[in-house]
Amino acid sequence: MTQALKYPTTRYRVEPPVDFAARNERERLSGAALKAFFNMMAHWKARDEDARALLGGVSNGPFYEMKRTPERVLDADRLTRISYLIGIFKALRILHSDDLADEWVRLPNRNPVFGGQTPLAYMVRGGLPAMQTVRRLLDARRGA
Repeated sequence: MTQALKYPTTRYRVEPPVDFAARNERERLSGAALKAFFNMMAHWKARDEDARALLGGVSNGPFYEMKRTPERVLDADRLTRISYLIGIFKALRILHSDDLADEWVRLPNRNPVFGGQTPLAYMVRGGLPAMQTVRRLLDARRGA
């Protein structure tokens, strides 16, 4: 008679993903997410036009209001976008020096994914799916 194999128990707790559909979670995360977003845009020297596009096409008035007063509740889409961008920012900091990490998004890239564009232009044009692709590419490069 064969004995069923058991996987060893892990000492790591697996937390469920944050529920961006829950208003209380969005309230908890939105202010910090916006502050992080504007900090990343400053590091990347992104134009406001590009930053607005990365947030999903925010018009001028609401964008500058967010910049001035980040204490607001974002919708799930904007939080998801910022989450991907934070992951990209972190991966770049792991892979490169701070200066190159900040410049990387503005440099033309020979990777076929980008088609000769800068990663920033690729993400602006491609939206959330492009952000997911860049995040996966960088995570693969760092072996995550």
